Amino acid sequence: MIPVFEPDIGEAEISAVVEALRRGEISGMFGRCIPDFERAFANYCGCRYGVAVSSGTAALHLAVAAAGIGPGDEVLVSASTNIATALAAYHNGAVPVPVDSEEVTWNLNLDLVEALISPKTKAIIPVHLFGHPVDMDRLLEIAHRHNLMVIEDCAESHGATVRGRMTGSFGQMGCFSFYANKIITTGEGGMVVTNDADLAEKLRLLRNLAFTKPRFRHEEPGYNFRMTGYQAAMGLAQLRKIHQVIAGKRRMAHSYHRHLNGILGLQLPTELDWAFNVYWMYAVVVKPKFGITRDQLAKRLAADGIETRTFFCPMNQQPFLRARPGFRDVPCPVADRLWETGLYWPSTHTLSDENILQVVNSVRRAGR
Repeated sequence: MIPVFEPDIGEAEISAVVEALRRGEISGMFGRCIPDFERAFANYCGCRYGVAVSSGTAALHLAVAAAGIGPGDEVLVSASTNIATALAAYHNGAVPVPVDSEEVTWNLNLDLVEALISPKTKAIIPVHLFGHPVDMDRLLEIAHRHNLMVIEDCAESHGATVRGRMTGSFGQMGCFSFYANKIITTGEGGMVVTNDADLAEKLRLLRNLAFTKPRFRHEEPGYNFRMTGYQAAMGLAQLRKIHQVIAGKRRMAHSYHRHLNGILGLQLPTELDWAFNVYWMYAVVVKPKFGITRDQLAKRLAADGIETRTFFCPMNQQPFLRARPGFRDVPCPVADRLWETGLYWPSTHTLSDENILQVVNSVRRAGR
């Protein structure tokens, strides 16, 4: 089976983790690796501050909490995304409001945003889906007109840029995941980056159970969202090769492009002229002209030993979100269709030309 993704963990990561363990960096309270990783990754993103946390989901949750968003508030979110994006609003007591996707990059449709803003809307969380960035310059113009906070979900976009500027550096906060299948990984883990010193201080306070002085008296309800020191050590080793990983992702994607271009009924991922796509996953949409459905294609690829994943179930269809008091039943026909017709397949940055051709030939046979 050719997997959708395989982590690239080498001797540098293993040595870094072992050395951190020998120094006793076994929690988020000790050692130098966490602050070193925070500084290095924030600098990579073009931000002043980084706050390392236990997961990308925790990063989003923490960012919404630090923004002071809670019960009675609404947060606009990309309709097509991992559930973690909506959970950040949900678990802080706010109501996620889905914004439908657009047809080209599958990111949230900026033409629809302003019509969804209500007096309760406090923030918007754009998701840079599959590694292609949202047009953040345009989104910020909208947000500024309506006094909305922008929290970027960059779980899939490490290194992606908008007109040369890194994702994560546009909004008040940018949230990254370092899960095993991300551009760089710490196994589990995440980070919030920001240029706002007050937000950085608030994030660090809430991350660590909101400890102040005296230590066990708490003014605010915090969270235990700490990253461990040895995870940060692994992150530093991974960060040193991020350019190599992204180059491999783009090589993989361009190879698929060359071999699949011209096949009727397949919508391939794109890269708009103002964007730099890091192709976290090579995602396609299967249209009727292909001859078989998305699910039929996935079954045929599986029979040939090729793993696939579907696109995300959109937020407007999630049962627990629909049951939330105040949820707005926003039609999202494009996101609905992506859920039914989209899939991604092997996308590891070290994927061999032989494996790429195996996938391509299987796709071609299936579409005949």
